[in-house]
Amino acid sequence: MELYIALKIIWALLLGVLLSGLAIMVGMDMGVGTLLRFVGKTDAERRTSLAIIGPHWDGNQVWFILGGGAIFAAFPTLYATSFSTFYVVMILLLFAMILRPVAFEYRSKVDARHWRASWDWAFLVSGALPMIIFGAAFGNVLQGVGFHFSWDGQYYQDESFIWYLLNPFALLCGVMSLALAVYQGGAMLMIRGMGDLAARARRFAVAGGLLALVLFVIGGVWIEFIKGFVFTQSVDPGMPATPLGGPAVAMRAGAWLDNFHAHPLLWLLPALGACGMLGGSLALLARKPVLGWWLGALAWIGTIATVGGAMFPFLMPSSTTPAQSLTVWNASGSAYNLGWMLGFAVVFVPIIVSYTGWAFRVMKGKVNPATVVADDHSY
Repeated sequence: MELYIALKIIWALLLGVLLSGLAIMVGMDMGVGTLLRFVGKTDAERRTSLAIIGPHWDGNQVWFILGGGAIFAAFPTLYATSFSTFYVVMILLLFAMILRPVAFEYRSKVDARHWRASWDWAFLVSGALPMIIFGAAFGNVLQGVGFHFSWDGQYYQDESFIWYLLNPFALLCGVMSLALAVYQGGAMLMIRGMGDLAARARRFAVAGGLLALVLFVIGGVWIEFIKGFVFTQSVDPGMPATPLGGPAVAMRAGAWLDNFHAHPLLWLLPALGACGMLGGSLALLARKPVLGWWLGALAWIGTIATVGGAMFPFLMPSSTTPAQSLTVWNASGSAYNLGWMLGFAVVFVPIIVSYTGWAFRVMKGKVNPATVVADDHSY
């Protein structure tokens, strides 16, 4: 039983790692797509922006697969419930993710201003929308999601998807997510861009980092007034993987800060996020984009870790039936499943990180707009 509990905790940590990798790498690409029309004043500059992430964007989508696969295999109840609850939102995300590769492939196929301008708007939508949804999802789970299960395990949704999209706190989290993506994308454009393109990217990236910091602080204050979730009786971490018949759960304003009060070291997590945003913005102002990029990555890690530290062991609490909230303890797969998955993760996650680093090292250096324009096969 102790091994089973350890595997649950390990996979909760790995889920955080995978979500951070998704936010950093995919967020960078989405940030470039969002900025495309604003940092690129000419067609050559926009093609250069796409060429900067062109060798990497499709490889970075692996983090989407890893994140979804980890939830599917390690926390199957969470996977099924979240995809059902956020069904309409997931469809919007799917359409945006389909639009993105099509835009990469077709934008420069026709040398016509209106044709390319239309695809530039497609990049804006397919870059901004997924990042807003990504952040809003964190805002939604922090507030609790309206769902419950019947006696036979059948899932029922108790709230409209419109509330998930449009409630104020979720929108704040969504805009913060987009701001961090703009920051990360702008830093990459500074690293590999030249001249006016890099200068414009610097201004947008700094603004994104500072906006994210302001929203992060506002969210931290706001969370004191949001009703968090807390167990009101002892919990067996080795409990069966079912949301039925679990321990009692209460909703209380400020409950998401209980873990921080009980374990003061956890305050280092929001400090890491805030310092990454502020320090990264200052690094970009000092024209040190590589340092700024890495500090932006730390900002993402600190932000996601802050949410995880606040909510643990809750994964997707139910605002209508709190006792049926999904947690690390009751939404996980079997010990056999978690053990095999851990073995594969130990082998393949380092391989993915290694080849990603290798690809960036091999394809480093500035991208010259003249070279991009002269190459018929470039984006």
